[in-house]
Amino acid sequence: MLRTRGLTKRFGGLTAVDDVDFRLGSGELCSLIGPNGAGKTTFFDLLTGTLTPTEGRVEVAAGGESAAAGGSVTSEGSDTTDAEPATDGGATVGGAGNDTTTDGWEDVTDAAPHETAAMGVHRSYQITNVFPNSTVLENVRVAAQAAGPDAATAWRNAGQLDRYREEAASILARVGLGERAHEPASALSHGAKRKLEVAVALAGDPDVLLLDEPNAGVSSESVDEIVTLIEDVARDHAVLLVEHNMDIVMNVSDRVVVLNQGAVIADGPPAAVRDDETVQRAYLGGYGQDDDSPSGGNAPGGEAS
Repeated sequence: MLRTRGLTKRFGGLTAVDDVDFRLGSGELCSLIGPNGAGKTTFFDLLTGTLTPTEGRVEVAAGGESAAAGGSVTSEGSDTTDAEPATDGGATVGGAGNDTTTDGWEDVTDAAPHETAAMGVHRSYQITNVFPNSTVLENVRVAAQAAGPDAATAWRNAGQLDRYREEAASILARVGLGERAHEPASALSHGAKRKLEVAVALAGDPDVLLLDEPNAGVSSESVDEIVTLIEDVARDHAVLLVEHNMDIVMNVSDRVVVLNQGAVIADGPPAAVRDDETVQRAYLGGYGQDDDSPSGGNAPGGEAS
């Protein structure tokens, strides 16, 4: 559904993302972990067009799920299913408006965030990002309309756009906020606002969801609800999750990718990544090696990405 090739971002002399080859397959829930400053949020920003890479490319499956089923690209760049596209005389690197389709993938390296979203890649943010004075329903309705053919009809009465209100109501029921649809978003608890952010990201039925620390700041009572929601949406979406709680990562992930100083140092099944000596030294600090793993499953390193 989504892949990168040699993706690199430099800020002056600092390399925040370093030559990353990555692939997220259809129906996969992949967690992205690593210490503070590892480049996780910068990587998200590159995937969604918020930042433009210094080098490399970002591609989405042009043919939907059938073009992206199975396989992954690791830090060594080995693709387990698809042949590599031609580099001489092949597709040029450019924005979503260019003819950049190759071997079932479309280059969106230079695409703006709204163009990337239109290609089916939606995200949530570390910091809660909703319209506090609008109702819960309107937050999702606006997102649904923005993803549909009526995005530019600002002069039309929103009450006439029933299908978007119906879509929003259905999504809210799914995330457990159906009964609060007509309350202002400002009335929600922090945990409920995180659910609303997921609901907004689900509007328009994207192929890929990028969830950036959806449990950040959430009370312990609400964490289980958020985790259940993540597992639910992963049943019909490819999900890339940034999460610091290692118990959650190990329990929900099909695959775990570890960034350290902007580079991928491990990519594989949760148990294999947990036991990797390089990962233990760089980030986990003994997590999972004995019965005295850190309380709550939080790896060292805090919350910043």
